[in-house]
Amino acid sequence: MEIVLEYLDVWWIRVSIALGAALVAYWVVMAFFSQAKKKASRTSNLMDDAIIGAAESPASYGVLLVALGSIIKIIDKEFEPNLLLYRVEAIYITVSILVAWFFLRLIRIRENQILKGRVETKTDQTTITAISKLLRLVVIVLTALVCLQTLGFSLSGVIAFGGVGGAAVAFAAKDLLANFFGGFMVYMDKPFLVGDWIRSPDQNIEGTVEYIGWRITRIRTFDKRPLYVPNSVFAQISIENPSRMTNRRIYETIGVRYSDFSVVDKICKEVDDMLSDHPDIDNNQTLMVNFNRFADSSLEFFIYAFTHTTNWQEFHRIKQKVLIQVGEIIEANGAEIAFPAQSIYMETPVEMQSIEDNISNSREPLRASEQEAPQASN
Repeated sequence: MEIVLEYLDVWWIRVSIALGAALVAYWVVMAFFSQAKKKASRTSNLMDDAIIGAAESPASYGVLLVALGSIIKIIDKEFEPNLLLYRVEAIYITVSILVAWFFLRLIRIRENQILKGRVETKTDQTTITAISKLLRLVVIVLTALVCLQTLGFSLSGVIAFGGVGGAAVAFAAKDLLANFFGGFMVYMDKPFLVGDWIRSPDQNIEGTVEYIGWRITRIRTFDKRPLYVPNSVFAQISIENPSRMTNRRIYETIGVRYSDFSVVDKICKEVDDMLSDHPDIDNNQTLMVNFNRFADSSLEFFIYAFTHTTNWQEFHRIKQKVLIQVGEIIEANGAEIAFPAQSIYMETPVEMQSIEDNISNSREPLRASEQEAPQASN
């Protein structure tokens, strides 16, 4: 027994025992969470999955940190390097960081569950992302304040310094703050959401919104290139959001020949009737088919109508069908779609016989000169 106690007094043996106990405890913790995740996956409530998934890593690393503390205590007792001079403060800070890590993971997992549609909610994706970012910021700030207070800093002094330093930082980083508040207004006003197609008539910005951050917004252009726009820009430009349109408009001008003037009115009426009966055209919106003007080489009438669909590909399919039917109506009335042409009218008619006589008379001197040329050469 004395020999065993003597061996236990050897520092490296105690360190080895502490390390072995830590590895066993780590294995037990990992096995526990493995079984807990299997049981949680069988339930319909996703909150328990989020809690277990968020607690797994902090708990396992917490066991290792406890073992590290025990090893440091053994070394400190043996060699007296005073490594544990701030033992209590270190424990408080470590626990605070582990708790903050748990909440950050919980917020992230819960956010992913909602964004992937696993949790039913009426809140849009952009709001969920903004709330998650705000909650993570709150957790980080509170953890930092707890750590500072544990280290002996006065919170009132820290807050006062933050007020003075904040003014200096705000002046130095005004562009960064402008982008931050621009992103905040995007989250509050919601002129667009992730997945919306937006464009600006003021700048060359057009594409699908992929990500809305606190500093920048990422837009995927139609040629598949990412466009990073600072959020402060959205406070200075106009933004169109075609994704929120209620209908798509067909607005086309079609011209027929001047010789088809007698059937223009009939063509307009038949096209109007065709659109009124068309299942893809919204009759609750403005629908107009009218003769518009006498153009240079055609008689123009216009079509003004709205489709039910807002889908871009479906809209063009419907528009193609409508234009083909318009062409068939024009053809059925014996008319033709006009193309640019010009007609020349001469004020004094000239008979063709006199034109031919003038041409033949102009050729006779030329023939005479051709006959004289060989004789001159001889």
